[in-house]
Amino acid sequence: MTLRIANGAGFLGDNLDAPRRLLDSAQVDYLTLEYLAELTLSILARQREKDPALGYAEDFISVLSSIAPGLAERSIRVVTNAGGVNVRACATAAAKVLIKHGLGEFPIAAVTGDDLVERLAELQAAGRGFENLETGRPLAELQKAGKPIVSANAYLGARPIVEALSGGARLVITGRVADASLTLGPALHHYAWAWDDWPVLAGASVAGHLIECGAQCTGGLSHRWPHLHLAEVGYPIAEVEPDGSATITKPAHSGGLVNRSTVVEQLVYEIGDPAHYLTPDVNVDLTTVEVHERGPNRVLVRGASGRPPTDSYKLSLAYRDGFMAAGELLVHGRDCLAKARASAELVRARVSHAGYDLARWHVECLGAGEGVPGVHLPPAGLREVRLRIAVHDPRREAVERFARELAPLVTSGPPGIAGYAAGRPTVRPAFAYWPALVPKQFLEPRVEIRTAEEWAR
Repeated sequence: MTLRIANGAGFLGDNLDAPRRLLDSAQVDYLTLEYLAELTLSILARQREKDPALGYAEDFISVLSSIAPGLAERSIRVVTNAGGVNVRACATAAAKVLIKHGLGEFPIAAVTGDDLVERLAELQAAGRGFENLETGRPLAELQKAGKPIVSANAYLGARPIVEALSGGARLVITGRVADASLTLGPALHHYAWAWDDWPVLAGASVAGHLIECGAQCTGGLSHRWPHLHLAEVGYPIAEVEPDGSATITKPAHSGGLVNRSTVVEQLVYEIGDPAHYLTPDVNVDLTTVEVHERGPNRVLVRGASGRPPTDSYKLSLAYRDGFMAAGELLVHGRDCLAKARASAELVRARVSHAGYDLARWHVECLGAGEGVPGVHLPPAGLREVRLRIAVHDPRREAVERFARELAPLVTSGPPGIAGYAAGRPTVRPAFAYWPALVPKQFLEPRVEIRTAEEWAR
């Protein structure tokens, strides 16, 4: 029987109503919810620093409350990486929601083992340098520079998800796993595929890749957007077959569009080398994939090739890198562009006169073609722009001084400046990204299955 896997979230901040609408309007076996990105992990790590009970995708708790009635009525299973950097806390919060809806016996699995922030010293002592994949620099250089590491998460694969589902879990909460693995795990469990059946693993991974970003493959970002009724856009469903092929579709009567164009655009999104789309489970060759329309809002994807995966997990590491702030002002008038650029230089000069030469400045005149640098020229007859200045520096006090210099332009800068009522820019810690690899042999993913009542105790 064909396995139907839907995805109701493509990132933290996605539409909160989409998962409920999916379950209300379509018959599916699994609902996946994808919340994590490199930036998101940094945000969640910051939340955990402030409160040890946080660090997970709190949007998921709201979503779970909205879909709980559907979970009570139907045997749908949910797989999500909402656990972020605090999986067990997320499981506890989810359990409390389910209990309120009379689902105290609902089995919840927590998948952990991806968080390596406490193990970095141990692994470095074992000879791992965690070289930056972009620069080749060893992590030790960063540590010698006094840059505190706030998170380090490996991209786990489908194995612990399969273990959780095989153990009877109806809700599987993970930390950082590869996006495609959220779909591959249910498919592997359902069809009992062999772990070395590379063509079917590749095919299901392609299906997972296609639906992982939510409405991005059902009409979101499409050039045909004026005709697609995006207010009620349907989120994607992958109908996965026993041979690993999949039909991508969406709920009937929903907005958006699924056609060859929307699917192919998502297919080539964030893949790197198309002949080697690397996941923890399989090395996918996308160059053999065929994409065929099979009717309105139905696209068949088949023919993926696969090879054994590498012996490493990708490691997403975030570290503190000073402070940043960004502020905006509206600049009006026939010479608005010249006034905006002059205003930015006034701010720079005044910060310098106060004794601070900031490490990084970025000035944009939005509306003058600078939102996409080098692509558009300022339009004729320009009468207003939005001046945006972003800065970064190791010293908080330097960035705070910048934050105090925008409002004075209202009376001590060129005429035609507005927008100062929004207040001073907020100074906040800056986090930077360090991509690396970690051998799989050093990680032991763990699966803990309890009922909601047990998690809530």
